[in-house]
Amino acid sequence: MKLYVSEGNPHCLKVLAALDVTGVQCDVHYVNHEERVVPYLSRPALPALLLPSGLHLFSSNAICRYLFEVSGKDCTELCGQWLEWEATDLQPALLQALHMAVLQGKGSDVSKVLQGPLNYLEQSLSKGNLPYLTGDAVSAADVVLWAALYPVLSDSSQALGERKFVKTWFDRGAVMHSLQSAAQKVLQGKGLQGTKSYMQKQPAPQSNQCRDTQPCNSSPAEGEESERLVSEEEMEAAALTWSKGLNSCQSDTDRQHPILPKEGKRNLLLTSALPYVNNVPHLGNIIGCVLSTDVFSRYGRLRDWNVLFVCGTDEYGTATENKAREEGLTPQQICDKFHTIHASIYKWFQIDFDFFGRTTTEKQTEIAQDIFWRLHKQGFLVEDTVEQLRCESCQRFLADRFVEGICPHCSYPEARGDQCDKCGRLINAVELSEPQCKVCRQTPVIRSSKHLFLDLPKLESQLEQWLDKSTSTGDWTANAKQITRSWLRDGLKPRCITRDLKWGTPVPHPDFKEKVFYVWFDAPIGYLSITANYTDQWEKWWKNPNQVELYNFMAKDNVPFHSVVFPCSLLGAQDNYTLVNHLIATEYLNYEDSKFSKSRGVGVFGDMAKDTGIPSDVWRFYLLYVRPEGQDSVFSWADMATKNNSELLNNLGNFINRAGMFVAKFFEGCVPAMDLQQEDKKLLALVGWELQQYIQLMDKVKIRDALKHILNISRHGNQYIQVNEPWKKIKGGDTERQRSGTVTGVSVNIACLLSVMLHPYMPTVSQTIRDQLNAPQSCINTMLKGTGTFVCALCPGHRIGTVSPLFQKLELDQIEALKKRFGGQQTAAQKAAGTQPAAVPVPAAAEVASVNGVDPEKAKQLTQAVAEQGEKVRALKAQKAEKAAITAEVAKLLDLKKQLALAEGKSPEPAPQKGKKK
Repeated sequence: MKLYVSEGNPHCLKVLAALDVTGVQCDVHYVNHEERVVPYLSRPALPALLLPSGLHLFSSNAICRYLFEVSGKDCTELCGQWLEWEATDLQPALLQALHMAVLQGKGSDVSKVLQGPLNYLEQSLSKGNLPYLTGDAVSAADVVLWAALYPVLSDSSQALGERKFVKTWFDRGAVMHSLQSAAQKVLQGKGLQGTKSYMQKQPAPQSNQCRDTQPCNSSPAEGEESERLVSEEEMEAAALTWSKGLNSCQSDTDRQHPILPKEGKRNLLLTSALPYVNNVPHLGNIIGCVLSTDVFSRYGRLRDWNVLFVCGTDEYGTATENKAREEGLTPQQICDKFHTIHASIYKWFQIDFDFFGRTTTEKQTEIAQDIFWRLHKQGFLVEDTVEQLRCESCQRFLADRFVEGICPHCSYPEARGDQCDKCGRLINAVELSEPQCKVCRQTPVIRSSKHLFLDLPKLESQLEQWLDKSTSTGDWTANAKQITRSWLRDGLKPRCITRDLKWGTPVPHPDFKEKVFYVWFDAPIGYLSITANYTDQWEKWWKNPNQVELYNFMAKDNVPFHSVVFPCSLLGAQDNYTLVNHLIATEYLNYEDSKFSKSRGVGVFGDMAKDTGIPSDVWRFYLLYVRPEGQDSVFSWADMATKNNSELLNNLGNFINRAGMFVAKFFEGCVPAMDLQQEDKKLLALVGWELQQYIQLMDKVKIRDALKHILNISRHGNQYIQVNEPWKKIKGGDTERQRSGTVTGVSVNIACLLSVMLHPYMPTVSQTIRDQLNAPQSCINTMLKGTGTFVCALCPGHRIGTVSPLFQKLELDQIEALKKRFGGQQTAAQKAAGTQPAAVPVPAAAEVASVNGVDPEKAKQLTQAVAEQGEKVRALKAQKAEKAAITAEVAKLLDLKKQLALAEGKSPEPAPQKGKKK
């Protein structure tokens, strides 16, 4: 192995200390800060570790973790959490502290900047009462945090203040030879000033990052940015790039279907987790999957990558059967109905799929059964008898997600039959205490049934080899890596792939012909079958791992099925399948101070957003602004109004509108001549740097972080206009009029650049800006090439179109009305008025009971009431309330269940029926 480091780089201090602590044998090479040692990166990345396999690690924390693990010291989940905190919370504060102390001479302000992270560290250490961050022994987390803090704390012990736990912990590290030796090599005995050469090359940090561990909606864009130092060389280089103008040759922006991989191109296959068909997606579903994928696919096309974006509705399984029963439809009818609803919602949100399909197709059956037989032939399937929960009231075996009870591991009272949402542990439904059918709230019984299992332990070594390569070379989000590691750490177990249902892909094995494939095995194969329904040449995408890069987008709860289970299915099939290279998982988006709930009327669902009168581009902007990239975030009406009015209206819209209006008003609609001064070149350099940062972040799918650089550019533009006052100079002499023209011309060109950068986020606004500026199509094909190319796209004499405002203010009373409307009050109001939505007609279907006295609407209300009362009873039991209180609530529950049975046309005391023989 070879480790590349540079003197003065504080990140290199971490890896050198870790190297010494672990004793791993490695050649260390010192290079300058600008050395590009990772061949496929367009920017310098140090430190970098070249592995024996030829792969590179270029995250300091990833290198430290790797060194500990190869030395036999595993990184625990807690260690991983500390490393994540160091990267996302501590590092921004440290870089700001170094910038102030080293470049601005404000060493006295260091303690103020580090106050938040150090307080959090003090609190954590005091609670744990342990000598080190993760226990009684030094871990990778201790070494990383010691080394990160060493340049600041060893130079200024005052920053610690009265934090005695941090001081005791830090002193343990500061005396270690490994840390002192690494500091001497990196800082050269100069303390903080040893980092000066490195810090001079870095952008000025933001001043108010999120410092706590709570869900955070603020963006670094909201901070007041320190003025970035721009060198003469950067200014001249920016001016030279500007003068080159647009590319004369235009690439074809119209997609020709079917899109297939191309030689010499970067071929990207993008999937977003298939939305389940039996419900309407809420805002959290939309940002977690389809919207994030749409942004990246649009960006990829701007980069001239060859992109195919597929998605579709996941339609098989118990949930569909239950929804069909609830609405009095057949499963196919419910799938048809909700597939149309999903497609309509995504169209309104401008999700630009290349193909939006579904899983209830012949191709799905064909491909799923082929993979099944391949796994069977290779010996990766095993038979076993399974104890399952069966609801005698519903007359069916219950899918795991339709059982709820007390977790056997942490006693959480609402654990699902497959996994506990609180502790994250996997569960067999029969292990739950006090299980209940989520449909009717009756207690299910245990029955035995023979099933087929995917032998995951037999595939584990293949999986680990593939994961090592994919996670080290691809862009996997931190939570995706963490969740995957936790599954592997606990050891893989065989997973059942069959179910006793009717609605699903049939199992082709003659001994299991009464069964269908379990949805977790079947649904990911939907990516393949949907592509096959798009083009009969689908294998060029899905059996072409050397030419195709696969990106999977999802929320974190879907990670194990995409990182462990589905890859094992494809590895076991041994048919040269394309496996995921980049796994992008978001955290959760919550609604105000609650969770989205359709039944309680809480939150905005996809079919409701259109009715608010707020344009879809504004919805897209805000959801992407609060995208839960590193931690959970919250949708807030007040915050949405603030971001719309401050960032869109007053910042972005204000700048673009002013730039265009100056051209129209002062220069008769034609871009004026420009004579660049140093101030203009400095602005070009600043804008060019923001563009480069945007590209680097978007390449890594840091969608939320990249958005701040768009807003930073318009902030630079507003300040530039405000300082130069072109509306005043146009009234002066020739020199001042010329200056007014230059400022106006530069500004309107920045507006043109912004239209391109905005396209992935706000496609309609992006097109509107280009229409107003009459921008040439080639600006789309030029600006995002390479590391970013900010050129003069609107040359002197270019005639623009009609300029008009882009955004409207969201008024307080409007927002308050919307908040009330979607806060759950509408359900209460309906009940008070005794009104409910119109009933869905019940067709004469064999599986739907139809007797005198059936009242579908009342049954629907009572089903919800039973669910809520059941939750109340479970909560009382979990709290170990008085027996009398529990008995009273149980009596209410039983009474509600009797009312429900009558409303459904059943006897309130149904006799048990025998199950079907299998």
